[in-house]
Amino acid sequence: MVTLARLTEVDPADLIDLMNDPRVRRHMPLAVGRFGPEDCTAWVAAKEAMWHDHGYGPWALLVDGAFAGWGGLQPEDGEADLALVLRPAYWGHGRAIAERILAEAFGPLGLHDVTVLLPPSRGTAAAVRRLGFRPDGSLEVAGQPFLRFRISGPRQPRPDGAAGQ
Repeated sequence: MVTLARLTEVDPADLIDLMNDPRVRRHMPLAVGRFGPEDCTAWVAAKEAMWHDHGYGPWALLVDGAFAGWGGLQPEDGEADLALVLRPAYWGHGRAIAERILAEAFGPLGLHDVTVLLPPSRGTAAAVRRLGFRPDGSLEVAGQPFLRFRISGPRQPRPDGAAGQ
C-alpha cells in the first residue's frame, strides 16, 4: 500500500541517504555535492513552502509503512511537474506511486495538466509514456537539458452543465 506523508514526518537520515545514493543521483543532473543535514533541513523547508505557495508539493512516499522515497508535484516553468525519487529497492513501485500522485493531482487538487521532466539519460521514457504522458518539447533547468512530457486529466463538467473545456 502506498501512503503519502509530509516530508516533515520522516527521519531526515532517510532523505539524506536517498539523496546521496549514487544509483539515484545518476538520474538527478541538478544534484551536486554531498547532501548533508543542513541541506536536508533547507530542502524540506523549501518543499513544504510549495504547499503554502501553490497548494501542492512533494510528499514522503511510504510503501507498506517503509520509506520508499519522495515525490509529488512541484512548480516548474508555470506547470505542476511530477517528481519521483525512489530508493532503488522500490524502483519497481514507480508506476503505482505515480498513479497515486496523478489521482491526487486530477482529483482533490483539481489540476488540468501535469508535466514530467526527464534528463536525456533516461532514454526512451517508456515508463512515463505507459502512464499516458506524451512528448511536449524540452527545456533547460539550471543549465541542464530536460525532455518534457505532459498528461491531461479527465475533463470536468462545468457547474452550468455544459461540457468541460
